[in-house]
Amino acid sequence: MSSDMKFDEGHMWVRLEDEDTAVMGLSDYAQDMMGEVIFAELPEEGTAITRGDACGTLESVKSVEDLLAPATGEVTRVNEEVLDAPELINQDPYGDGWLFEVRLEDPSELDNLMSEDEYEAYLDTIEGDRDDDF
Repeated sequence: MSSDMKFDEGHMWVRLEDEDTAVMGLSDYAQDMMGEVIFAELPEEGTAITRGDACGTLESVKSVEDLLAPATGEVTRVNEEVLDAPELINQDPYGDGWLFEVRLEDPSELDNLMSEDEYEAYLDTIEGDRDDDF
């Protein structure tokens, strides 16, 4: 994990690449809870996404989960490798398993997300629910 990553309660991570572009993906916790990811449906390039709204789905051997956008903006790039090999999400969620890149509408929106330490503390608060799907 990178110290410049931010996380939301929907278990998505965001890493700012430059002043208004961010890469987004699924947290290690979420991929672990889902089990083996077998299919990914991601937003297409040019799609506008809004924080908190569904912007794709991941299917695992255990469940199908909506991806909720952690920030608002326009999708500028999609990780085609994940579409062809969704297991990358399980193998390297913070590296090769990234999902998509977004040109942020308002980069200050990321200030509302959790730091890595805050996210770890958040996971501790849901410890009793960790056996459930996220």
